[in-house]
Amino acid sequence: MHRDPPVGELLREWRRRRRLSQLDLAIQADVSSRHVSFVETGRTIPSRAMLLHLAESLDVPLRERNRLLVAAGYAPAYDRRPLEDPDLAQAYEAVRGVLSGHEPFPAVAVDRRWNVVLANSAMEVFLDGVAPVLLEPPVNMMRLGLDPRGFAPRLRNLGQVRAYLLPRLARQAARTGDPELSALYEELRSYGTEEDPPTAGPADIAMPIRLLHDGAELCFFSTITTFGAAFDITLDEIAVESFFPADAATTDHLRRSSTRGRRARS
Repeated sequence: MHRDPPVGELLREWRRRRRLSQLDLAIQADVSSRHVSFVETGRTIPSRAMLLHLAESLDVPLRERNRLLVAAGYAPAYDRRPLEDPDLAQAYEAVRGVLSGHEPFPAVAVDRRWNVVLANSAMEVFLDGVAPVLLEPPVNMMRLGLDPRGFAPRLRNLGQVRAYLLPRLARQAARTGDPELSALYEELRSYGTEEDPPTAGPADIAMPIRLLHDGAELCFFSTITTFGAAFDITLDEIAVESFFPADAATTDHLRRSSTRGRRARS
C-alpha cells in the first residue's frame, strides 16, 4: 500500500516547488528559519495550526493541505463534496447562474484538470464537429482545443493558442505536482510542432481565439473566475472560463444563432 513521505519531506517538496529557500519561507511565514529546518528534517512535528500556516504561506492547494495534515497525524481540515451535494447547493446555483447569465456567449466551468463540470448552451460553437470520443466524460477543455479531433482544425490561430496554453498547463502541472496534468501536457504537446506564434494584432486586447463556425470567423477573448476563500476542495478547484466576443461581427453572429435556437425550440 502506498504511503506518503513524512510531513517534513512533503513540506520541503512544496517549498522547493515554490522556489523558496528555508529563509525565504521563514520570512514569509514569520517564523524562524531554524523552525522550518527542524520541521523539514523531522526533528519537530509542527502543530496543526502551524502546519496550516506554513501551507498557506506556500499557497498549497486545499487537497494537498489535507495530505500534509494526514502525514503529520492530524485529521483532514477540508471537505471534498460533489458540486451536486445539498451543502453546495448555493455554490452550484451560483455557477449555473454565471454560465446562463453569460449567454448568448460561451462559458464553461472546469475542475483542476480542465475537465468540464458545467457548460452553457452557447458552448456549442466550440463543440460543433468534435469527434464523439472526445465528448465522452470526462470532457477535457484543453484536449478539445488542441487535439486534432477537437476544434483545433477550426482555429485560425492554432499556433498562437498552443503557444499560450501549453506553457500555462506546464506551469500548472509544476505548481500543483499533479501527475495527470503532466501527462496531459505531454499528450497535447505531441499534437503539434513548436514554432514561433503569430504576433498579436494591433486591435487585440488579449490573446484572441479565432474560430471558424457556421461559415463565419468568430473572435473571442476569455476570462477566468474562481471562488474566493473556498473551504471545500471541490469549490477551490472549480474555475469558470467565460468567452467574450472580441468584435461586433462575433457578437451579431452569436445573437442571431441564439435567436434561431430559441425559435427552433419553441
